[in-house]
Amino acid sequence: MAQGARRTVGQVGVVIVLAVAVAAFLSVAAVRHGFFDLHVYRGALVWWVHDGGEIYDYLKPGTQYGFTYPPFAALVMLPMAYLSWHAAIVLSVAAGVVTSAVLIWWLLDPVSRRAGWTRWFAFAVALCLAAAFEPMRETINFGQVNTLLLFLVAVDLLRLLPGGSRWAGIGIGLATAIKLTPGIFIVYLLVTGRWRAAVTATGAAAGATMFAAALFPDASREFWTTALWNTGRVGELAFVSNQSLRGVVARLDPQSPSTVAWLLLVVATLAVWVWRSRAAASVGDEATGLALTGAVMCLVSPVTWVHHLVWLLPGVLLLVDNGMAASPGSRRRRALLAAATVGYGFLISRIVWAWEKDFTGLDGFLFSNTYVWISLALLAFLPVRAAASSGPPAGSAVEPAGVAQLDQPDRGTPAGQWQRIGRPLAVR
Repeated sequence: MAQGARRTVGQVGVVIVLAVAVAAFLSVAAVRHGFFDLHVYRGALVWWVHDGGEIYDYLKPGTQYGFTYPPFAALVMLPMAYLSWHAAIVLSVAAGVVTSAVLIWWLLDPVSRRAGWTRWFAFAVALCLAAAFEPMRETINFGQVNTLLLFLVAVDLLRLLPGGSRWAGIGIGLATAIKLTPGIFIVYLLVTGRWRAAVTATGAAAGATMFAAALFPDASREFWTTALWNTGRVGELAFVSNQSLRGVVARLDPQSPSTVAWLLLVVATLAVWVWRSRAAASVGDEATGLALTGAVMCLVSPVTWVHHLVWLLPGVLLLVDNGMAASPGSRRRRALLAAATVGYGFLISRIVWAWEKDFTGLDGFLFSNTYVWISLALLAFLPVRAAASSGPPAGSAVEPAGVAQLDQPDRGTPAGQWQRIGRPLAVR
């Protein structure tokens, strides 16, 4: 057998073994949520379309949970009202898997090409590892929309649409109209000086919102005047799944969490984010800008359930990217790859749930907030790299400002090294 054929057979074997191992891990570690959130979405839509009720009056039987997204999200999800329950599950799972796979390919393919990995093999391994990633598997098991929102924002920031910057802002605007939290990416465009893209994003969000209001005036009035402010429909702030700064503060004093302490933490966190985001944007490192803003969104949002942490996936992948770009055998490579491994290990472990019932004491403070610490570490220490000014690699269909930037080492640094901008890394 030729060497190339033996290598392919070996890689197929590795993928099969890894897939079986991940499946076994999921059979033990993954919680079956029964597509709870999808049940809420579809139930609210059926109640609204077929039963004549108001969508924001619906509560899933036996729970306090109802439809909490803006009316434009209801418009996007409207086909589910006409699908059977099992067809809605198939649609939700397919959308989550496809958007995740495409995003991973965008971020990983430049790394595999630069490192000389077999591209299909690297992609297959990454998909297996992503299946074990707790925020990803929680998103799929709940029937959530997180990967769709991340997909829309990534398409926008990485300029993957035909026409490049001409359409910049559309994806962010639509994501914001579906769920308000991606609106922080409009702020990202503003603080990094992309005024035209910020205006476009704001216009897209406003246009989609007004279109939904024209179609559903009663639902829109109910959402913006009442449902948006009804925080009881979201859940308890101190619940261990809330891996935001607000959750940290609430777990310190569940009966009377300090709003002042939370706001001070938010201001300090946003200041670090502005500094690091501007450094990334100044050298065209949009992938890192995406990762930094995803991390800060998880931190400053009042409620960040574990499944919302899919926004940390670009940061983990970029740690691998930066590690592989460093010189072989260097301390920097070892440190970055170790950081990626440790972060990924915690993010598949369900460690926070061990403190679900009792998060008091020093151990409770440290471990019930594990994912918050990971978000903070990515925000503070994820390397920022200077992209080369030349065009994309031969054969690449991506424009210079797109994902191909990840494949370009800085011309002013030694081969394989990235120039680091902004906060010095503790791992150096």
